[in-house]
Amino acid sequence: MALITIQNLSLGYDSHAFVENLNLSVNEGDYLCIVGENGSGKTTLMKTLLRLQQPVSGQILMGDGLKKNEIGYLPQQTIVQKDFPASVKEIVLSGCQGRCGLRPYYNKAEKQLAATNMDRLGILPLKDHCYRELSGGQQQRVLLARALCATQKVLLLDEPVAGLDPKVTSEMYELIAMLNQEGITIIMISHDIAAAVRYASHILHIGTEIFYGTREEYLESDAGKLFRSEMEGMR
Repeated sequence: MALITIQNLSLGYDSHAFVENLNLSVNEGDYLCIVGENGSGKTTLMKTLLRLQQPVSGQILMGDGLKKNEIGYLPQQTIVQKDFPASVKEIVLSGCQGRCGLRPYYNKAEKQLAATNMDRLGILPLKDHCYRELSGGQQQRVLLARALCATQKVLLLDEPVAGLDPKVTSEMYELIAMLNQEGITIIMISHDIAAAVRYASHILHIGTEIFYGTREEYLESDAGKLFRSEMEGMR
């Protein structure tokens, strides 16, 4: 069943579209990687999916009862965020805010959910540590646990491995793949086309031309063939 359906979507600013007539569906259990050149509209698309920005035209439909506050989001980190002076537990718990409504406190179930997600991502022993004292990889796990407190359905990830070393990058990709295998639908922006081809079930390539299809279809497309040629040239 389609969780998200994009129909004739055009993205841009001040009525000027730089991505036009985008059509695709994201089904339950999909792992969609959004790739393309810098400035091609990847982050704009993600902001539009989150209703943080209005499209120039077209629409985004939510299916299977999916609500806006049931989408977990891991944005790109800023320098300020990396230096945030809160504990790991406090940051992860803040992902439950959408569940609280007007209630000004976290209940027992929400605290248990936060603990479960910290344990799930291997950071429960760090729960009382200050976030800004953690390594980059640990910080990303904290933010991923926070996003998981907001959803059991869909995760939107904007360059989740940016700035991480190769070992931690590999660990993060495996962690995301594990969450997908557990049933969470993944929509991820990535500059790493090799990883997209390895892990994703579907790929959206935004550029001069737009491609959307399965990983196998991507490798046979013009954009995918260019990637294959580059990889073969590096061997």
